[in-house]
This record gives sequence, structure tokens and C-alpha cells, in this order.
Amino acid sequence: MNVTLTTWAIVIAAIVLLIVVDLLTVSRKPHEVKFKEAAGWSIFYIGVAIGFGIWVWQSAGSKYGTEYFAAYLVEKSLSVDNLFVFIIILAQFAVPSIYHQRVLMFGVILALVLRAIFIAVGAAALAAFSFTFVIFGAILIWTGVGLFKHWDEDPSPEDNFLVKVIRKRVPMTDEFDGSKAFTKIDGKRIATPMFTVLIAIASTDLLFALDSIPATFGVTQEPFLVFAANAFALLGLRALYFLLKGLLDKLVYLSLGLSIILMFIGVKLILTFAHEIWYDVPKIPTLISLAVIGAILVISTVASLIKTKKDPSAHAHAGRITGGEDKDKQKK
Repeated sequence: MNVTLTTWAIVIAAIVLLIVVDLLTVSRKPHEVKFKEAAGWSIFYIGVAIGFGIWVWQSAGSKYGTEYFAAYLVEKSLSVDNLFVFIIILAQFAVPSIYHQRVLMFGVILALVLRAIFIAVGAAALAAFSFTFVIFGAILIWTGVGLFKHWDEDPSPEDNFLVKVIRKRVPMTDEFDGSKAFTKIDGKRIATPMFTVLIAIASTDLLFALDSIPATFGVTQEPFLVFAANAFALLGLRALYFLLKGLLDKLVYLSLGLSIILMFIGVKLILTFAHEIWYDVPKIPTLISLAVIGAILVISTVASLIKTKKDPSAHAHAGRITGGEDKDKQKK
């Protein structure tokens, strides 16, 4: 795909403009985000993403258009899993609801920066060493298998290595001071719980980038499309949080479905490498990938809604790659 520097500049400028507009309007004053506001912004960001995909389809052809939509669907589905973890972090640190949007906006901006770096590194690695496909595939399969085993568990922010280290070394207060990360008590600069929340969000973004970037490269090897799919999926993350906050708890089997998607894309990446060496090894076409991913998401969503209707006490979990300490002790 031939993408000029001008096109890159326009897309990046548009993304930055959307963030600035969000910061100057919606996120300017802390407030409770209602369903109507969240729905409006969700529709807007999804519309922008679809509009961009239509432009790619018309200007670059159906092949790249299909790849973009497949990449966007993967990122959008993985971003929903992000939301589970964000909800857990916000709840465990008892962040007042009026500051949720500020925290989420910080998470979105940081995720964009981190993923831009990972995309640049990943694209360079794929261009230089085709074996990178196997490495990415192995990462996704390992992650998918771990998530498949522990899909009904929740990660604990208290287990976060960075959070543990910072709590030991940085003086902290238990009281929030608005949305400030630091405050002054008796003339001393002290970290607030908001600082710990931001660290937890930042480290979570880093971990999700390690999975989502290889997953996106699994459906398209075009850095431009990988970046755009990530950016447009993340931009709508904050609005999606407030829109689905009540529904998320009902998506019981979503983590299980995502684990299968990660393993599927991991296998696809390994087959892509194998096809370059042995042409007899079949590649999985992007259209089939799109259909499989879409089908898994639909099945896991419908199955979740049926489950929660039959058993109202059932609730969703974010899932984790390795088992929690409490659960492991119980098994012993």
C-alpha cells in the first residue's frame, strides 16, 4: 500500500485534533457522563472509523479496505476487554465517578503513544525478519491459551509490580484531591491515590499493547492500517466505557471468545510465515479472518446474554494470562 507522508500527516493531525477537541469540550470539566452523551460520542467515533474505512476501500481497493475493517474489529473487541480492567482499577482505588472520564482520557492518550511506538518497532521487525511472524504468533497463542485457562478470573491491580514499587517509595495520602496526581500536605508534596491509578492504567496499556499490536499485524501487515485501526478504536474507548458500563457485566463469555480470537490470529501469523517458505502451506485470507472474528464475537455475546438471562447471578470477568494466587491456593 503506497501511503505518502502527506497522507500520514493528515491522518495524525486529524487524530490529534479529535483529542484536543475532546479535551477542550467533553473532558474539560469533571462530570457524570450520561448514557445519551456516551451514545452520541460512540456513534460519532464509530462513524469516523467507518468513514475512514470506506475511504481506504475506494482509494486503495477492497483488499486493503477489508484488512482495515478486520484490524478495526480486532482492536475494538480487544478494547472492550481493556474496559473490564479499567473498571476493576477504578473500583479498587475508589475513584469518584466524576473523574472517570479524566482517567480514561489519560489512558487513551498514553495507549496511542505506546502503540505508535510498538507499531513502528513491529513494522521494522517484520520488514527485516520474516521470522517475526512466528514470534508474534507464538506471543498471541501463549496469551490466548493463558486467557482461555483463566477467562473467569479478574486481574488484581494490587499485583501490579509498578504499583507495588511506587507505593513503597513514594509518600502517599489516602485522600483524593480532585483529579490531581499530587497534593501538598504540611508543605510537603505527596502523591494522591490518583497517581497510583494513573500508574496502574499506564502499565495496563503497556501490557495490552504487547497483545493488540501483534494481533492487528495478524490481519494486515500495513503499518498505516494498523495505526489507523488502533487509533480509531482507542478514540472511542472512553465513550464506549460509559455506554457499556451496565452491559459489560453481562458479557460473561467475552474473555473466552477473545482468547480464541488471539489463538486464531496467532496460527494465522505462523501460517503466513510458513507460506513464504513453502507455498503449499495455505494462508488464511483476510475475508475469512474477518468472518471468523465476527462470528466468534457474535456467538460469545449471544451465549453471554442467554447465560445471564438464565442465571442473573452470573457476571463477566476480565480474564488473566496466569492464575491468581487465591485461585491457585484453592486448587492445591
